Amino acid sequence: MSEELHDHDRGLSFDLPTLQRRKMIRLLAGVGLVPLVGCSSDDSDNSASSSSSSARSSSSAASSGSAECETIPSETAGPYPGDGSNGVNVLKESGVVRKDITSSFGSASGKAEGVPLTVTLTVVDAASGCGTPKEGAAVYLWHCDRDGNYSLYSEGVTEENYLRGVQETDAKGQVTFTSIFPACYTGRWPHIHFEVYGSLEDATNATSITATSQLAFAKDVCDTVYASDGYDRSVQNMSQLSLETDGIFSDGYDQQLATTKGSVEKGYTATLTVPV
Repeated sequence: MSEELHDHDRGLSFDLPTLQRRKMIRLLAGVGLVPLVGCSSDDSDNSASSSSSSARSSSSAASSGSAECETIPSETAGPYPGDGSNGVNVLKESGVVRKDITSSFGSASGKAEGVPLTVTLTVVDAASGCGTPKEGAAVYLWHCDRDGNYSLYSEGVTEENYLRGVQETDAKGQVTFTSIFPACYTGRWPHIHFEVYGSLEDATNATSITATSQLAFAKDVCDTVYASDGYDRSVQNMSQLSLETDGIFSDGYDQQLATTKGSVEKGYTATLTVPV
């Protein structure tokens, strides 16, 4: 994928007001001017995350429910959303509501290869202190393939629609997608995009988005996955990046860093709590 397109994925011109607002909130919170309501009494720095040994990644406890209860940070959908905001709209196609997103649906037949990944997002009500699941909401999730390409947009896969899907949250506020571990392409830390909608009807009509954000992966997990077959390009791209220098996550990623477990041989699970 071209470097020009990856620069667009940063979405800085689109998200600059949001990023500045979030930085100001953190600054004020640091001097005690903005009180924060926690989901539990546990300090996020003490929350265990099996995905990384770094102190920063341990604060990824947003996925285990022990992080402070703020709404999920708003991020750009990037240039490849497939939700009608930039060309094609996959959300209105029959078959987009599905759990397994590894293969294309409809008239397309391609399949994304890579290390297996199961992603579970738990959507909760931030106003209730993250204690109330959002049953009946919907999540649209998408990400790049093992080569860093996005279906519907990237050269060679414009006719495919794999690694895109919608699901309705259950009584626990959860959705689970079966996928593959995404690549690290030029200029961006490994990530997954998602949009939260108020209902499945809203999602399949591509209206009334409640939240748009991105999920990040811990470095040690990425390093392990990218050492396996098929991820050669990701090794070089990762060597030039960090979460602290990424155009999206550099202003903070505690709430977006997934808790990731597993192995290359058996596949990985990634979980994240999404307060809206």
